[in-house]
Amino acid sequence: MSRIAQKFEALKQDGRRALIPYITAGDPAPWVTVPLMHALVKSGADVLELGVPFSDPMADGPVIQRAAERALKHHVSLAQVLALVREFRDKDNLTPVVLMGYLNPIEAMGYTRFATEAADAGVDGVLTVDLPPEEAEALQSALKPRHLDTIFLLSPTSPAERIRLIARAASGFIYYVSLRGVTGAANLDVREVTAKLREIRAHTKLPLGVGFGIGSPEAAAEVAVVADAVIVGSAVVRRMEEMAANPDKILNEVPAFIARLREAMDRATLTPTSATGASR
Repeated sequence: MSRIAQKFEALKQDGRRALIPYITAGDPAPWVTVPLMHALVKSGADVLELGVPFSDPMADGPVIQRAAERALKHHVSLAQVLALVREFRDKDNLTPVVLMGYLNPIEAMGYTRFATEAADAGVDGVLTVDLPPEEAEALQSALKPRHLDTIFLLSPTSPAERIRLIARAASGFIYYVSLRGVTGAANLDVREVTAKLREIRAHTKLPLGVGFGIGSPEAAAEVAVVADAVIVGSAVVRRMEEMAANPDKILNEVPAFIARLREAMDRATLTPTSATGASR
């Protein structure tokens, strides 16, 4: 069983939902990334989503685009991202790490080499936003023997046929994009999310994570009631951008934000009995 599957199973037993923050590796400087990853886990993150900087992040909104730009100023490459994961694993061998990025850097490295080095570094899953499942067989053939999960996106406009296709192809969890548009968009409609998750669950037993438009403890709590995981990206990265000139402040205030999300999610979803069990 993969680290991702183990984590979701443990959370299910405790009646809790996964909290998955996103940060861009190397933002605002490479030395910040690993200490921040550890601080996020300490503050309540269950899975870490680590963005691979790319020069043409077409699926990302301006906040995450600028994070990639800051990281690329330090020449952060895919190989360096894997080195950061390896450094993280020196002290944490339990928290799942998912790489989120684009296909070009993986193709440049080569599928087999990437899969081997990612597994050796301690990566658990890969979400390649510009690789549809119809074209993913070659990469999956490299990832699967090394027990790396392949995570795919679904959206509010995904028809039933595509839901079935991704349900067959995905492993680890499925990432439901709750809004139409790029990352950082607003106007989250929890009723629409609830209905779409119900439709997706008819085709898969994988956990369903919801991201995009979750920027406050209140929104995280609402989504936690209906999803298996709450994914928070732009709200985290925006705070990092505001403090980019003071990385030490990032290491204090961003984890504090995650702690507030964790508290709100648990308050919304845990019964008194499950809360007691989760604290043991």
